[in-house]
Amino acid sequence: MTDLSVSSSSLAKTLLPPFSFSLRPNVPKRLRFCRKSASFLRKPSSISRQNKLAVVTAIQVSTQSENDGFVLEDVPHLTNFLPDLPSYPNPLRKSQAYSIVKKNFVSPEDVVAQNVAIQKGSPRGVHFRRAGPREKIYFEPEEVRACIVTCGGLCPGINTVIREIVCGLNIMYGVHDILGIEGGYKGFYSKNTLMLTPKLVNDIHKRGGTFLRTSRGGHDTHKIVDNIEDRGINQVYIIGGDGTQKGASLIYEEVIRRGLQVAVAGIPKTIDNDIAVIDKSFGFETAVEEAQRAIDAAHVEVESVENGVGIVKLMGRYSGFIAMYATQASRDVDCCLIPESPFYLEGRGGLFEFIEERLKENGHLVIVVAEGAGQEYVTAEGHDAGKTDASGNKLLLDVGPWLSDKIKNHFTMFRKMAVNMKYIDPTYMIRAIPSNASDNIYCTLLAHGAVHGAMAGFTGFTVGPVNGRHAYIPIARVTERQKTVRLSDRMWARLLLSTNQPGFVASDKEKVDKEVTN
Repeated sequence: MTDLSVSSSSLAKTLLPPFSFSLRPNVPKRLRFCRKSASFLRKPSSISRQNKLAVVTAIQVSTQSENDGFVLEDVPHLTNFLPDLPSYPNPLRKSQAYSIVKKNFVSPEDVVAQNVAIQKGSPRGVHFRRAGPREKIYFEPEEVRACIVTCGGLCPGINTVIREIVCGLNIMYGVHDILGIEGGYKGFYSKNTLMLTPKLVNDIHKRGGTFLRTSRGGHDTHKIVDNIEDRGINQVYIIGGDGTQKGASLIYEEVIRRGLQVAVAGIPKTIDNDIAVIDKSFGFETAVEEAQRAIDAAHVEVESVENGVGIVKLMGRYSGFIAMYATQASRDVDCCLIPESPFYLEGRGGLFEFIEERLKENGHLVIVVAEGAGQEYVTAEGHDAGKTDASGNKLLLDVGPWLSDKIKNHFTMFRKMAVNMKYIDPTYMIRAIPSNASDNIYCTLLAHGAVHGAMAGFTGFTVGPVNGRHAYIPIARVTERQKTVRLSDRMWARLLLSTNQPGFVASDKEKVDKEVTN
């Protein structure tokens, strides 16, 4: 990347006319501007159409030959839209901690491959910029006013991410002006803020939930960016799931349209682990670990009674990762039902037949069901459906009690067989706890990666591990689809081997055979 550094006197000549200085008690002198005085920045018409709308177009790059299939899905940089933006030496050069690192800064040429297992001679495929500190930054620390906002549902580790963004900005880069936006996106225009310091957030990682509070919906892009301008914010850190990151993308696009020097960084959050591209979402390991407690409880209960049937409902709106991983880890689960794998109740190879066989064999069984599984059956029985929450997510019908009633009625009325049903729903226990040690470390890496990226001038990006290496990913890439369990992968095959449950595919074959016969 070209070094656009200029002398301090030249910088002053460039910045002084449009900026007005403002001194505030206990806050370092910083450069501020309001919406009315922002006209000195590049007008939208002066930004090329390609850069203005690029959340990012894949850029073909070749280091060996023009046909090696190397694709870099790059993230936007502030200099794409503000080409005269000066750069500054990274203060980490003088950091005693970083002095022990053999290679202090990430090279502009460092990339992370989306696919690491490829065949000889095949295209090298998609790559992303590797996350980490750069030799040059595009914000002077004393001029930074950052803000952090958390949106959507709870997840273990949110407070750790908040803490490490604050400490990373302050300790690594010397940034002292950090705002917490309270109550989700609505907080931007309801004036709910507090000043965040390392001392204030020192022990929040030991608590569940979010220190900044959260909400769903309330996304008015123009109002939010108006507020960002009015407050002189130039770095925005957004922690949230799919809907939140889509909102972050809209904020980034509006910032570009107005030609503002504002870096927008996303930290993807979802307990369901359904964020595309990245290896896993933070809090997922903690959720799986906590789910074990519910499965263990169900197993103890059903072992202690005759014909005990335990049902544990776990989170998983559209993706069954928590249910699948918790089942694999437990070894006490007899059947796992997830949204990606249809199942049926009656007939040969159905769930009722499997339950009866397992009860005759072991005298008990445990079923894990993801909240999104079997929704078509519950809806078909006339239950209310089609409603959405404030974020636009479809409100699911409660499959757990429905399945419990179906099993109990079938064996009591038709099989004349008494079963002892035990139903456990640990949903809020799983998402409201603090993150475990592994997730705490992971959250630290995410937070620091976001801070390094924003300070280096990248914007419109999210950060996460891709094949074990943290990378900067265009926000649009992680929101274009939801990651789901692939029933053709080895992980699902391992689960079927572990539980020895039916594949629930015979019913469809029987339907086809019946249609052919008729």
